[in-house]
Amino acid sequence: MATQRDPISYLGEEYRSLKEQGLTWEPRELQGPSKAVSLVEGREVIVLCANNYLNLSTHPRVVAAMISATEKYGAGSGGVRPISGDMSLHRELDRRLAEFKGAPASLTFQTGFMTNQGIIAQLAGAGDLYVSDELNHGSIIDGMRLTKADRAVYKHKDVDDLARILEEAETRQPAYRHIWIVTDGVFSMDGDLAPLPQIAEIAAEHGAGVYVDDAHGEGVLGEGGRGIVDHFGLTRDQVHAEMGTFSKAFGVVGGHVSGSKELIRFALNRSRTWLLSGGVPPGVAAATIAAIEVMEEDPERVQRVWDNRAYFLDKMNELGFDTGHTETPIVPIMCGDSLTAKELADFVWQEGIYILPIVYPMVARDKARVRAQLCSEHTRDQLDTAIDAFKKGGQKLGLI
Repeated sequence: MATQRDPISYLGEEYRSLKEQGLTWEPRELQGPSKAVSLVEGREVIVLCANNYLNLSTHPRVVAAMISATEKYGAGSGGVRPISGDMSLHRELDRRLAEFKGAPASLTFQTGFMTNQGIIAQLAGAGDLYVSDELNHGSIIDGMRLTKADRAVYKHKDVDDLARILEEAETRQPAYRHIWIVTDGVFSMDGDLAPLPQIAEIAAEHGAGVYVDDAHGEGVLGEGGRGIVDHFGLTRDQVHAEMGTFSKAFGVVGGHVSGSKELIRFALNRSRTWLLSGGVPPGVAAATIAAIEVMEEDPERVQRVWDNRAYFLDKMNELGFDTGHTETPIVPIMCGDSLTAKELADFVWQEGIYILPIVYPMVARDKARVRAQLCSEHTRDQLDTAIDAFKKGGQKLGLI
């Protein structure tokens, strides 16, 4: 007789090991909306860890649109779009997004993760090649893992290394059918930008496609927050697929891709995450359309994000914190080991600041940090309070 054993006992052991190393994720409970100041675990605190850059999740127009559409169309979409059909709001959102992005066409998904996983898994296969930045988001990596395409990784933002890989790829026999370069636009852990113009130039030289994940660039980069392609003044012939998500600056939820009509037709017919998942609720679609309208009509929100970012970053650098190589409203405060990052987050929590540590495997084991994200509605008084808390915590932990 086989030995009786508990088949899931190892899970508890794994968790205990993670806990001892300071590698567990322990999100706090919000009892209020995501905004500059909110109620978290019974305390009113300054929130520095939200993706809600433009504070659109609580904008009256966005909220009203969600309520109105829910009352008219119901709570859910009723099924998957390719089978149950498109609600008029789904089609309107696809159209309005394409206009906003300045693209021939767009297609919306249920989440940003599902967008990357669904499209990247289908764009290339056996006999093809993906070339990926070494710090790309996990959803990009998972999408590539689902294919039979070859994969090559270039050093972070190193266009010379990228060119080397493509030059070597040209010597392959038989030749690759298709080559795609895939990169984040804004790297979410460090806040730095991909060198997209140089990537596009190298891609053109080698006949490769360019796919950019602009999840953290939308609402922050480009005219009125139109994203990294607009920010660099590139065209749809240079960047062939621009992916994004509505869960950050747009303040709602969902993912999307913009590009040529051929790309969108392909994605609509081949992406399993789109074909086999229910459409976003009509209230979500309506709220996202309203968010686009607010962004178009109130571009000053974007400027306020950058003003707050400049103020916070300058003060933190003056104190002597290591803020990495940020180029965006994502400001990492480097701590080194995971336990120090957790201690800093716990210290400023006691001072009324809500921010979470970023630890392995999201970053390398010796690159733990707390990640501040500035929004349009943070006031100078709130930022000064946060800066003072970090000063105390940094001195206590020997970071400054």
